Amino acid sequence: GHTAYAPCPQFVAGFISSRQAHKVCTANASWFRHPITGIIWSNYTACVDTHDLQFRNLVNSLYVTGYSISLVALLISIFIFCYFRALRCRRITIHKNLFSSFIINNLCWILWYINVIAQPHVIEENPNWCQVLHVVTQYFLLCNYIWMFCEGLYLHTLLVLAFIAEDNIIKWFLLIGWGFPLIPAIGYGVTRGLDREASRMCWVEHDVWYTYILSVPVCISILLSFAFLVNIVRVLVTKLRAVNSPDNESTRKAVRATVILLPLLGLHYVVTPFRPDKGSIFLAYEIISALVTSLQGLCVALLFCFFNGEVLGVLRKTLSQTPWFSYEGRRMSYANTSISRRYRSLRSKLSSPSAPGPPHSFYAKALT
Repeated sequence: GHTAYAPCPQFVAGFISSRQAHKVCTANASWFRHPITGIIWSNYTACVDTHDLQFRNLVNSLYVTGYSISLVALLISIFIFCYFRALRCRRITIHKNLFSSFIINNLCWILWYINVIAQPHVIEENPNWCQVLHVVTQYFLLCNYIWMFCEGLYLHTLLVLAFIAEDNIIKWFLLIGWGFPLIPAIGYGVTRGLDREASRMCWVEHDVWYTYILSVPVCISILLSFAFLVNIVRVLVTKLRAVNSPDNESTRKAVRATVILLPLLGLHYVVTPFRPDKGSIFLAYEIISALVTSLQGLCVALLFCFFNGEVLGVLRKTLSQTPWFSYEGRRMSYANTSISRRYRSLRSKLSSPSAPGPPHSFYAKALT
């Protein structure tokens, strides 16, 4: 029996290509088979970089945790939007479509990291379902970008155009937000699926030219969103100055509006556009990228639902009509009325000229 050695594969995450894997040839001139599976087994244990593997597991856990938190926040937000009639308007309709794309995309990413990335044997076997999951995930990711573009376009239209048929523009937004991403997603899936070399390993490799089919529409939407943002800020500053507001106040409001619009228009992806080389910067980049990407849904839910003044007003009104809050309100109102009456009585006694005794004795008597 002899042992055959081969360089470790470069395309497997967590492997060191400079090391060697081995396969054992038994005495009966056959390759060693795994005692449990009965399949010919190659030993890649020496290829594994233990520290890199632990770090990648940590990053994957951050992705799953972040997407799960965002998913819960988005589900609560879309329930609030759908439950309260006072929140049913054109702007909220666009919000609901944006949130729906985030919900499905976050769910797809959770399934991807749990059932594909965390299962090396699935990547090696490369079943059809993991390829389909990859394409579906990319489609809803494109929907995220396009719906954020629609949010910016809608806000830009309201600020720039005085009169607009909102029913017609909502129909166009539905067609653009859900229909347009089908074109690059289907093109990406078909062209890459026909290439056997690029269809390995559940398509986890991103260093292929087919990804440009997805990245070009994303880049175009981000550039257009940036143009909308600049013009929106210009219009806001002009309108704020038109009402004789101080320059510093108008600038402050414009900056605040810009910060709120950044996650809306998807420009936060521009913060980390390049992947650095190995090293401490690479480790920091991976962690920050995992947190920023997976918690994007949470940020959108906070900005446009939980911190929204209109939503908070509807929630306060609803809570004030519940029995417990109504009882607390009546109790506090009765307490405030009693204190007010006692205070007025005290003032009338103090202002009376026939009030006997020194003031301090009266206070002591009145307060007992």
